[in-house]
Amino acid sequence: MSDYNYPSFGAGLWHFANYIDRYAVDGYGPALSTLDQIKLAAEVEDLAWVDIPYPFTPGVSVSDVKQALQEAGLKAIGVTPEIYLRKFSRGAFTHPDAAVRAEALALMNEAAGVVRELGASYVKVWPGQDGWDYPFQVDHKNLWKLAVDGMRELAGANPDVKFAIEYKPRVKMTWDSAAKSLLGIKEIGLDNVGILLDFGHALFAGESPAGAAQLIIDRGRLFGMDVNDNLRGWDDDLVVGTVHMTEIFEFFYVLKRNNWNGVWQLDQFPFREDHVEAANLSIRFLKHIYRALDKLDIDALQAAQLEQNPLKAQRIIQNALLSSIEE
Repeated sequence: MSDYNYPSFGAGLWHFANYIDRYAVDGYGPALSTLDQIKLAAEVEDLAWVDIPYPFTPGVSVSDVKQALQEAGLKAIGVTPEIYLRKFSRGAFTHPDAAVRAEALALMNEAAGVVRELGASYVKVWPGQDGWDYPFQVDHKNLWKLAVDGMRELAGANPDVKFAIEYKPRVKMTWDSAAKSLLGIKEIGLDNVGILLDFGHALFAGESPAGAAQLIIDRGRLFGMDVNDNLRGWDDDLVVGTVHMTEIFEFFYVLKRNNWNGVWQLDQFPFREDHVEAANLSIRFLKHIYRALDKLDIDALQAAQLEQNPLKAQRIIQNALLSSIEE
């Protein structure tokens, strides 16, 4: 295989956990502690970074996590406070009870402290229960104010920490698109608030992931990104490249054109698959993408794009993408 200076690869630690759903209510495997998940992540080839959910599993401390990461040869890229569990089932920033909103903010402030202790890059904010399901359920003006004011309070209290909002169209989640998230961040008015762009969320939202990336980059707000895949009807979090190979190539092309050099991170839920094998296959594919970008005739592609000629463009990207497979 040719020698390449590949980017750093990462994964959400949840990739290595076991979960239940409404079908397998007994779970798809035994429960694993935060430390068990870190050990499993260490088995993945070329994995360097993990995004860690907080709070950790019972009995696990920050010092335990620091030691486990060091022994595994991994680093923390982010900390994700679990502001979407049962306690926050009616919202975190937007919960109708001010006391619950205060609990959510306290948890996120704790997560900011963990970011400092672990030397991570950001707190990832995914307020997955904030929003609405039915017409007339909420006062939209009030809901948006709670979301924006809450983020402003959180980020303002921690000016040394970055906060990356991960938007997603969960039924009607408050932060549900790139454009709406950027509008909210503009209202917040603080430099330490940005976006973590999830490729699959952009697909599910009906966006062009590449177009969303460009929009966010142009405003200096792309703090991180996750990749995966889905069938566009739900956030399936499948292995990256298994469905939308051309669109993921365009996504990384936009990142390269803009000299974005962050971690290439997986956000996947291999419920039924082997966790380590799924991560290894994903990184294998991402390496193919990286090599294809190196082979891509960018001058010819830009010329085709100036003409807005889709067939010329497809021929050029196919020549690069389909010739990059190496073992």
